[in-house]
Amino acid sequence: MALVNMTEMLEKAEKGNYAVGSFSVLNMEMILGTVKAAEELKAPIILQIAEGRLGYAPLALMAPMMLSAARAASVPVAVHLDHGLRVPTIQYALDLGFTSVMFDGSKVTLQENIETTQKIIQLARKYGASAEAEIGKVGGSEDGSEDLELMATPVEDAKRFYEETKVDALAVAIGNAHGVYKSAPQLQFDRLAKLDEVVGTALVLHGGSGITVEDFRKCIDLGIRKINVMTAALNRIADETKILAKEKPGFNYFDYTQCAVNAVYQNTKEHILAFRSENRA
Repeated sequence: MALVNMTEMLEKAEKGNYAVGSFSVLNMEMILGTVKAAEELKAPIILQIAEGRLGYAPLALMAPMMLSAARAASVPVAVHLDHGLRVPTIQYALDLGFTSVMFDGSKVTLQENIETTQKIIQLARKYGASAEAEIGKVGGSEDGSEDLELMATPVEDAKRFYEETKVDALAVAIGNAHGVYKSAPQLQFDRLAKLDEVVGTALVLHGGSGITVEDFRKCIDLGIRKINVMTAALNRIADETKILAKEKPGFNYFDYTQCAVNAVYQNTKEHILAFRSENRA
């Protein structure tokens, strides 16, 4: 089905009451494992990379791989810049061919967030791309450098934000966190229900690693249409590599790369099934 626009994908998810998995990738092996799982389960997916990770995986190298994988895939794949912090980075991603970009204005005032998001939406439209924003502050941080406290998304702020921007997707904070949860997440489902009532666009859940299948599906029933996953994949690679080293101390590079692909493949399959997005391609 090849490379697609994220908005179309999320509109279908709304009609079908499921969520699309947005899987962070940092190298070729993660791309291969993610797409393999999506094709096997006939699921639409989003391949994404955050600006905070570009020091490890430069966009100039990652973008061609992500876009090539999307174009060759037998299922719909959107390619997304996650947590864009600077307009030049967002512009560069669009120039390279990304079909979706996010501006993370969670650290600025509501007014600044609205104004910059409006500019990013106008920029994205020139490329036929989608735009995502964030309101409230999800715990933790995308690049793992900070331990930010959660600032749950105020319902009235979300209503104003959507009315003034009409953004394509809006990430909200309801008790979710980036990285590893220090304890079982206590998601605020009542808040999510109210947000879904006042925001007329796809809601996004960041920090998907560590949430139970039951809670994922409850979030989906309350309007979540895109769920971000990264930490679970990284942890799975680390765990499977430790097992490989124990079972085969003399393992070589190709043993490792296949191990990484398989780890991401298994993790992606589990999340696709949790999100009810299988057989939706």
